[in-house]
Amino acid sequence: MINLNYLKEENIMKKVKKVVGTAASVLAAAAMVSSSAFAAETFLIGGIGPLTGSAASYGTSVMQGAQIAIDEINAAGGVTVGDTTYEFAMEFADDEASEEMAPQAYNSLMDQGINVVMGCVTSGACIAIVDQTYADGILQITPSGSAEGCIANDNAFRICFSDPEQGTAMADYMVNTMGITKIAVIYNAADEYSTGIQAAFEEQVAANGGEIVASEAFQTGDVDFNTQLTTIRGTDAEAIYVPAYYQDATYITSQAADMGMELPFFGSDGWDGVIATATDVANVEGCIFTSPFCASVDDPKVVAFVDAYEEAYGSTPDQFAADAYDTVYTFKAAMEQAGSIESADMIAAMTEITVEGLTGDSITFDESGAPVKDIRFVTVKDGAYAYVEE
Repeated sequence: MINLNYLKEENIMKKVKKVVGTAASVLAAAAMVSSSAFAAETFLIGGIGPLTGSAASYGTSVMQGAQIAIDEINAAGGVTVGDTTYEFAMEFADDEASEEMAPQAYNSLMDQGINVVMGCVTSGACIAIVDQTYADGILQITPSGSAEGCIANDNAFRICFSDPEQGTAMADYMVNTMGITKIAVIYNAADEYSTGIQAAFEEQVAANGGEIVASEAFQTGDVDFNTQLTTIRGTDAEAIYVPAYYQDATYITSQAADMGMELPFFGSDGWDGVIATATDVANVEGCIFTSPFCASVDDPKVVAFVDAYEEAYGSTPDQFAADAYDTVYTFKAAMEQAGSIESADMIAAMTEITVEGLTGDSITFDESGAPVKDIRFVTVKDGAYAYVEE
């Protein structure tokens, strides 16, 4: 005998399950729509720098330092502009520190729809794209391109010191503060960065009453500096100034030690990283160079950055990483000040912002695109970097 009551109950339960299932599907769909409606938009930063070749450490530091800032900003809720919240993302293209490769790297990023340019990392490569970025009307901030030509156009800004600023500051420090009046210089005649600093330094030394007793040039890729050092040893130089990168400084200081030379060395911000490459840290002990950042400083912002960087990458950040970190926060400040993500609006806002950065306590930007911040001096003390005590 068929139980009609049982069939009725079974049909009712099927209908209830169907209604509940349908309702759940509707709610899930609504939740997905709601979630997507309030999801952050993407603001894409295009980074350009060397990830391969002899300057790869600079580009790698910039990419990694920028990523720390991106992760921080996104974790804090992103950047709100008007009614829209943006999360930062980054695509990074390798330019091999080459003037030939830089335009290709830039074009590849533009094809991906970047909102701003962070780069290039080295001066020559940066100069190679400035007219392209200007023609495209895109905001460009170089973290570390220090040649004057890097910010030749109205859309371009930089975080680091300029070459002339470094050269002038070091000349003032050596002659006026240290009392060194007879100075030898070794510089890279094939590099805009090196020659830009060298020219300003030598001019300011003379203005301060000092004397350049030798000015010795080398070419990119040289590893033998015995000729330059032998010439300097024949002078009455009291110190050697090397406005070049740390790879060159490593060879020069090592060969000077092998020759028994005990003159103190001074350098530019390209020396940052020399401890890691020195064959004997004693060769660079006591050297002094210009740098906007020192990882060993007991400052809350610096400590937090260094801790995050070391946890993420297993190494201590250098000034290139710090410059890039400040670059990302500068983009954020420009977006917020402009109330827009259009490059024209952000470019106009750049001279109105202040960035509390790692490389400067209150960084502002002048009409030329240069940062306004103090130049600092770093030394190697007991095998580690430290700010020079004033």
